[in-house]
Amino acid sequence: MSLPTRPFLVLYVAWHPAFEEGHAIAKKLYDHYRRELYSNVAGGAGLSVIYRHAPDPATSAPAVVDCSESETCAVVMLIDEHFASDEKYVSWAKDLFTQTDAIGLSARVFPIAITAGATHIGFAEQAVRWDRWSTLDHEARLRRLTSDLTYQFCRMLRAYLEHLVRPHEEETALEQYLRKVQIFLSHSKHDADGERIAKEIRQRIFAGDGLGTFFDVHDIPTGLRFDSVLLQQVKVSAVVAVHTDSFSSREWCRREIIEAKRWNVPLVVADCISDTDERGFPYMGNVPVVRMDPVKVDRIDHVIARLLDEVLKDFLWKCRVQLMQNAGTLDAVFFPRSPELVSLAGLSNQAGDRILVVYPDPPLGTEEQRLFEQIAPRYQLRSLTEWLASAKATQ
Repeated sequence: MSLPTRPFLVLYVAWHPAFEEGHAIAKKLYDHYRRELYSNVAGGAGLSVIYRHAPDPATSAPAVVDCSESETCAVVMLIDEHFASDEKYVSWAKDLFTQTDAIGLSARVFPIAITAGATHIGFAEQAVRWDRWSTLDHEARLRRLTSDLTYQFCRMLRAYLEHLVRPHEEETALEQYLRKVQIFLSHSKHDADGERIAKEIRQRIFAGDGLGTFFDVHDIPTGLRFDSVLLQQVKVSAVVAVHTDSFSSREWCRREIIEAKRWNVPLVVADCISDTDERGFPYMGNVPVVRMDPVKVDRIDHVIARLLDEVLKDFLWKCRVQLMQNAGTLDAVFFPRSPELVSLAGLSNQAGDRILVVYPDPPLGTEEQRLFEQIAPRYQLRSLTEWLASAKATQ
């Protein structure tokens, strides 16, 4: 088995040197995508983030972007009035659009309209409209920008993953790119907060760009069974669990979480406890938890942003595994996050006396490893680094 040698996703951030906020915005993106959160699934030190702002003395435009250096490439252009009025920068941007269009869905340019005039230069009509977020403070703007870009990167990687699986069916890759990321809102209707908060999250998603939601009875087609539709939707969605006081006591809430864990889908818990959870549901751990006041409901953007991070992590991991699969037969089962006992339930049909399970770093702690050895001795658990080191030693 040979390992992929190119990074999965390289992010370029371009801006005009006269744009005073450019470096601060680029630094925010750098800090976000270089986090250990992404390094655990993509390898290295997080995603590669490269700046393009200073002009090359020979051309008076930024240095060339070489999209062939990575599996997928995203170029974020921060277009303000300085960028839009500089013929060299505009020409450089147009050339880059031509280059990425020729490559296909694995290389994309994402223009960000810092000012309204940025949309009138011939290539930024579909830009992210930073200029329309004037009611938000600067941190909220940056969070919104990061979430929007993360969602677009998810679409790129989903299309790229489809290309890896079916390299000669380009139309299916486009279909995957155009699909919305589906969000399943798991919530209880048996307290004053669950349904109200879920509806507010749903409304915020509808007001955004491109996400879709599944909201139980409102989205079940006439004539289909309630239970089968719910469980099927959990398998194909990213899940937000709105954890209010009665959530853990509701059978269907528990079933939805268990199914999410069995199928290893991206999952984030919105902690909206107002008083007491009489029986904390044991299978709601091992995933990110975002605190949100059940009365103010003022951190919906944080919940959505964290969920999109989990979706991007999931696609990065799946792409890495598929690239290794394409390079040679893999003798392991791959989990997109640290394993827990409930996640082994989906492997009950696997043949063999010993099953190797590989998961993202870091390795499990000694106490967790010992618990697996006692309860599930059939499964051999290795972090990706441990597994690769073992495979290299045996070659």
